[in-house]
Amino acid sequence: MKAILAEKPSMAKEIARIAGATKRQDGYLEGNGYVVTWALGHLIGLAMPDEYGYQSFQKENLPILPAEFILTPRNIKAGKSYQFDKRALQQLEVIESVFNRCSQIIVATDAGREGELIFRYIYNYLGCKKPFSRLWINSLTDKAIREGLNNLKDGHDYDNLYRAAKARSESDWLVGINATQAITVNAGHCLYSLGRVQTPTLRMVCKRLLENKNFVSKPYWVVEAELEKDGLAVKALAVSEFEDEEKAKQVLQLIRDSEQLNVAVVKTKRRTEKPPLLYDLTTLQKDANSKLGFSAAQTLSIAQKLYQDKLITYPRTGSRFIPRDVFDEIRSLIIVLKQHPALGDYAKNLNPLNNHCVNDGKVTDHHALLITGNESEGLKKEELAIYDMIAGRILEAFSPNCQKEITQVGFNCNGIELKANGTVITTKGWRAVLNIGEENEMALPEFSEGEQLPIIRAEILKRQTKPKPLLTEAALLSAMESAGKELENEDYRKSLNDVGIGTPATRASIIETLLTREYIKRQGKSLAPTEKGLAVYAVVKDMKIADVEMTGNWEFDLARIEQGAIDAGTFLRGIRQYTTQITEELLQSKRKIEINDTPGVVCPKCKKGKVFFYSKVAKCDHADCGLVIFRNVCGKILTDAQIGQLLCSGKTSEIKGFKSKKDNTFNAILVLKEDFKTGFEFVPDRKSLTRNDTCN
Repeated sequence: MKAILAEKPSMAKEIARIAGATKRQDGYLEGNGYVVTWALGHLIGLAMPDEYGYQSFQKENLPILPAEFILTPRNIKAGKSYQFDKRALQQLEVIESVFNRCSQIIVATDAGREGELIFRYIYNYLGCKKPFSRLWINSLTDKAIREGLNNLKDGHDYDNLYRAAKARSESDWLVGINATQAITVNAGHCLYSLGRVQTPTLRMVCKRLLENKNFVSKPYWVVEAELEKDGLAVKALAVSEFEDEEKAKQVLQLIRDSEQLNVAVVKTKRRTEKPPLLYDLTTLQKDANSKLGFSAAQTLSIAQKLYQDKLITYPRTGSRFIPRDVFDEIRSLIIVLKQHPALGDYAKNLNPLNNHCVNDGKVTDHHALLITGNESEGLKKEELAIYDMIAGRILEAFSPNCQKEITQVGFNCNGIELKANGTVITTKGWRAVLNIGEENEMALPEFSEGEQLPIIRAEILKRQTKPKPLLTEAALLSAMESAGKELENEDYRKSLNDVGIGTPATRASIIETLLTREYIKRQGKSLAPTEKGLAVYAVVKDMKIADVEMTGNWEFDLARIEQGAIDAGTFLRGIRQYTTQITEELLQSKRKIEINDTPGVVCPKCKKGKVFFYSKVAKCDHADCGLVIFRNVCGKILTDAQIGQLLCSGKTSEIKGFKSKKDNTFNAILVLKEDFKTGFEFVPDRKSLTRNDTCN
């Protein structure tokens, strides 16, 4: 009997069907010599500090550097403490029973670093010694699963992948736990979180906002002359820009006095524009954010659903290339796309295929995103949008190059140089798939050197320098992806050019973590730091914990562990030393986290702590108090002044605009009841709602 461990129930079901394990049991499927069971994501993880005997955040405990890490079943938060996830414990018992019954294990968790870690942590926690093989597939199609089961890999071929995953897990624990406790202890109130990737990402968002906010716009002037030839109006700009308006006026007068432009030089170049590469996860997330307004997390969720429905290949890929053997299958995918309502006509005429995405050496754990060829009927609007993006990109990537003619005409006028540029697409190539034009496409008439043309208009135009805009989610993903371009160390810079901050699979969760912890917020299409995020940034901005080079070191070395080039133990010894350094740096910082200009209000409940105001709540910083005042009360967002009045006086002035359960608007005084929950008090002699119609 062989055991197969999948990462999720849906994947287990597909593998079990192909393996012939069709008899459903509680937590597994069985049949044809196989027992197929599943994890529920990360069932086993590293234990929290309390399991090492550290019950609270205390300066004298830091840094916490376990000699050996303890593996423990998944915990979930229950009130102020954590408890074991009952579903995780139940499924863990099933997995242990299945492993005990079988002579061999087939690892079918996601074929990547985290998938390998999920299996190995379970395997090691259970103390299992059974031999195991690896199912390594790029999609969940019947063909891929069948071929994978017939060509299992030796499980120990992926030992280095596991060592890298384990080193990443333990390093994140060491840095995250110690940095979080250190900054919280130093702050003296509330809980603040730091992390290896999270903090440099926060730094990017904060730095961009401050650059934008502090930017001083300056005026400058350009001189523009307009002429006409062959019925076409042509605008030529002076090559120089002017910070002095008077100088611009002098140049304008010289041009007007001349009354004509002399054609000094005409240059026409033919340019070949290769098709875009296939999508990896990050480029898909960036385009989906820019074109559809989807968040990175939303795009990943949709792509994962399409993968589980066997419509696309493995989505958490960091490669934009495919190997030679997969290229042989592209023609069959294009045949499928001939039936696509929007892309079909183009697909019917695509021949031959461009092979610039074919490179065995640039394929990592998984090749670029592809459709599978299965019918895509019945998809929801958002799912269809992502599917069509991937399908369209396939046609673009394997299409001919786009050919352009770029013309630059130089003019001379009383010693003043001007120029006009024109671009014409002569062969659309890949741009014809989605009918994408050239952003600045403009045809110029034919000019001859030495030709003289009358000026029909000339003027100066005032312009303003502009700051870099706030980061959108797409722009932040790009910044995370190319975070190492300014590093001095060439090896680290190359490492980050390849992998950036985080991984394609984790960047969405990093952004969501910053949003959840109220360090950043969505502001229209942009991301901006909150007051809390800026306060944390002010403390850590010049520390190692926020330095992108740290991530460069880590990603470079983790990749080398994966390749077997360096020892994981050596790497972790360096991380322990680094953890000690950043912990001391945070504990000794003289700069404190300041979220409000004024100190917190003395807590009316415990009389010991102070109440600090945040974007969604105001809460007491005393560990045993638990006072929380929510800003959103019946659809009304309370101001700091209203919350302060409630805490200090026990009630507010009358507040207008509450919404009842029945969507009626009402006015009331908000009061702090004996149990320190909020309640309503209605103004006498005024028509108000019944108690049953309020939102409390």
